[in-house]
Amino acid sequence: MANEIVEGIAGIVADEAATEASSGGFFTEDFLGFLSEKGTDILLSFLGGLVLLFIGIKISKKIVKIIDKSKKIQKIEPSVRTFLRSALTVILYAAVISSTAIIWGIPTTSFMTVFASAGVAVGLALQGSLSNLAGGIMILLFKPFKVGDYIEGASCAGVVQEITVMYTKLLTVDNKVVVIPNGTLTSSNVTDFSTMPLRRVDLTISASYSDDIEKVKSVILETVRAHELVLADPEPFVRLFAHKESSLDYTVRVWTKGENYWTVYFDLTENIKKAFDAQGISIPFRQLDVTIKQ
Repeated sequence: MANEIVEGIAGIVADEAATEASSGGFFTEDFLGFLSEKGTDILLSFLGGLVLLFIGIKISKKIVKIIDKSKKIQKIEPSVRTFLRSALTVILYAAVISSTAIIWGIPTTSFMTVFASAGVAVGLALQGSLSNLAGGIMILLFKPFKVGDYIEGASCAGVVQEITVMYTKLLTVDNKVVVIPNGTLTSSNVTDFSTMPLRRVDLTISASYSDDIEKVKSVILETVRAHELVLADPEPFVRLFAHKESSLDYTVRVWTKGENYWTVYFDLTENIKKAFDAQGISIPFRQLDVTIKQ
């Protein structure tokens, strides 16, 4: 049955071709002459384009592989290396396809117009993702922070766990993983607490108006200097800062290594209170006196 259908279709095609030839249709002498003159060139161009496409893709892969294994590239962070490899592959493939189109006689202007239109359409559809991609590239190339740094940005703070071209992962102090789009990070202020080796610990200590100012300053200085993690240089700083409604506030500034910041902060807060108690210095608090008239 199948053979009969195929033979019937072949017969119809042959009859139509004969009819067209006899009526001066598609298969005219001019067309046959064109094929005899240009057919070889067209076939060679088509085959040449295929060969160029095949060889070009092979060479492009080889180039990407060689560059990816070079010592300089190996020193780059893995996330940056992956992005560069992908970008180079796209560029080389685009060059091969464009060259093939030229051999086939496709106008390059039309070719580029199609690519540009497609790029605009994709860009509009992926506007947010492209913003994150651009942010990721900026972070990976300019390195405003790195994995292991403690940063604060985009209303979040934590240790950087991972940086990709699309997002950054932070581990917060309460053991939560926060994923922040790179576009959000690069469009906001980011504070890196790990870049500098030293950090300053700032405290505000309150004392009563009735306590001697010099005594209060002396007790605070002795306490902070006694702490083994507080640096002698830069020198600790203690000065009267403000006159409040019920207390005098003193500013305390000491320096320590970045990793010791919170240890020094909590230790000094506790140690100064103990020193005040031992020296009879009071820390005032708000109180309300109520007088009842009889």
